[in-house]
Amino acid sequence: MALNEKTIYQLANELFSLWPKSESTQDSPHQLLVTAENSLHAITATPSQQMLSSTYDDVIQATNAQPQSDFPERQFIPEIPNRSQIKSLDESQAIHLTNEQFRQNSPEESVNQYNATTSSFYFLNSDSKPIQDAVSLTTSVQDEYFSVPSVDYKNLFTISETANLSQQHGQTNNFYFTTLEAKAPLKTSEPITQIQDNFAITKFKSHAIQQLDVEAIRRDFPILQQQINGYPLVWFDNAATTQKPNCVIERISDFYRCENSNIHRAAHTLAARSTDAFEQARQIVANFIGAESSDEIIFVRGATEGINLVAKTWGMQNILAGDEILISQLEHHANIVPWYQLCQQTGAKIRVIPVDETGQIMLHQLPELINKRTKLVAISQVSNALGTITPVTEVIEIAHNKGAKVLIDAAQSISHLANNVQLLDADFLVFSGHKVYAPTGIGVLYAKAELLHNMPVWQGGGNMIQDVSFDYISYQDAPNKFEAGTANIADAVGLGAALNYIQSIGIDNIAHYEQQLLEYGQYRLLSVPKLKLIGTANHKTSIMSFILDGHRTETVGQFLNQHGIAVRSGHHCAQPILRRFGLESTVRPSLAFYNTMTEIDHMVDVLHQLQRYKTNI
Repeated sequence: MALNEKTIYQLANELFSLWPKSESTQDSPHQLLVTAENSLHAITATPSQQMLSSTYDDVIQATNAQPQSDFPERQFIPEIPNRSQIKSLDESQAIHLTNEQFRQNSPEESVNQYNATTSSFYFLNSDSKPIQDAVSLTTSVQDEYFSVPSVDYKNLFTISETANLSQQHGQTNNFYFTTLEAKAPLKTSEPITQIQDNFAITKFKSHAIQQLDVEAIRRDFPILQQQINGYPLVWFDNAATTQKPNCVIERISDFYRCENSNIHRAAHTLAARSTDAFEQARQIVANFIGAESSDEIIFVRGATEGINLVAKTWGMQNILAGDEILISQLEHHANIVPWYQLCQQTGAKIRVIPVDETGQIMLHQLPELINKRTKLVAISQVSNALGTITPVTEVIEIAHNKGAKVLIDAAQSISHLANNVQLLDADFLVFSGHKVYAPTGIGVLYAKAELLHNMPVWQGGGNMIQDVSFDYISYQDAPNKFEAGTANIADAVGLGAALNYIQSIGIDNIAHYEQQLLEYGQYRLLSVPKLKLIGTANHKTSIMSFILDGHRTETVGQFLNQHGIAVRSGHHCAQPILRRFGLESTVRPSLAFYNTMTEIDHMVDVLHQLQRYKTNI
């Protein structure tokens, strides 16, 4: 009988099931598995001629023939944090979402399983050939492919205790017709600051870190239960958009079933319900980012619209010819184009904070770049292309000392890091709902109350006016004066549900788990021959951009997609930072708290498989 990894694991699993469960023997199965894997690598050291195919069709054929095969290159480099070496926790220590709203209708088995088809969209052109399994993907086959050896995700990580800070205090908040209970924003807590690499990383801790029940979390996201091209979906495109939990989907559905009405007018019950739901969502956002008041929260379509709003109101009011706007080399196009347009209109100038070889901004150059002409510093808290966490605390302090205002683009950080705008002392902060498990088409602009009071209106229409005649128009105060027309009410309510969901799990717990995933993923990627990570700053989150020598980035993305793995390939709307590294595109897997180490292993295995073939496809 020919030995392969599948056979060895089957035999090993049968042996494990019979192994005596005692303290004296509990490590033996792991040792046996290591021995079996070493034997496998020795047996398969010489690849067959079939695995050296030189065409894309041959790659497809080979994959069809051996969908569960592994390759000699799949080896843990010594520094990789092996899952079997991570101390387990009792199930009682895991976080379980107790809110029944989050547990209802969670799928227990796969739904919406799609058949592989050709497509004319994006990189899936009509000539591409979806990879099909040679055998039907029953539950047991899926488990075998993705879970060898099986992993208990509830017991992945140890608890790391951190200091407890003051808790938020409840207060009553009056909305339209009804009185709702809402939590006041965090005011009294002090940030925990870690001084590393000549700048401080500020983390706003609210409670001790606890491990996540990732299996329960995954059941909250129905889209993860499907198959793509015969493989379970692996969603590694979270930096582009995150998936939506059942509680968000159901909250939006409930809004349209029971509350749908325009807001702030009409003396009837549905108007009251709709207004209260909308304003409660505003209060939830204020609490989530630590704003002093919900009046400092403006609902917009996304971070892009929020930045444009600031540029075309505060910017047109305060930026004059000869003034300077400082941005970093890391920025998304959405935090470049509005300022470029403003400079074109006013005669102001853009200056750029450079980035070092690791992808971190050169903070030491900031005091020299800011001068008396600098009116605004606009910077991303996390790079969407590299995952770099920038030292925004220091940037804000330096900028304020020179009299400049600061806008923080938190689109990529909002779902990964705790933020408190009062402790940061940010003047403006923007983020998009779809990056934080909420619907698309909804976002937030935070601005300090005194800035909003003095900023001119942007768009005109209903809802934002106080009085209108043909001779005189007066406007409402913020936030209403910046929300002309009918708001995106349902999606704002969905955003509130998403933030409540995050709060129920704990943003610090999410950050801790995702950091473990990131470290594991980067180590595993380094085992792929000729793979180069792009963006290796000491402080980063979520994103593992890379290039693979000998393969175009779109080819890598297509090949991963044929195995059910969704990643982004391209310039990620961040061309300046990629060109800093001499590139026009990268492959960008990006992580969320519903991702797993097993999914990372699957991606690395597929990359090994692709890299075995020496031709450019």
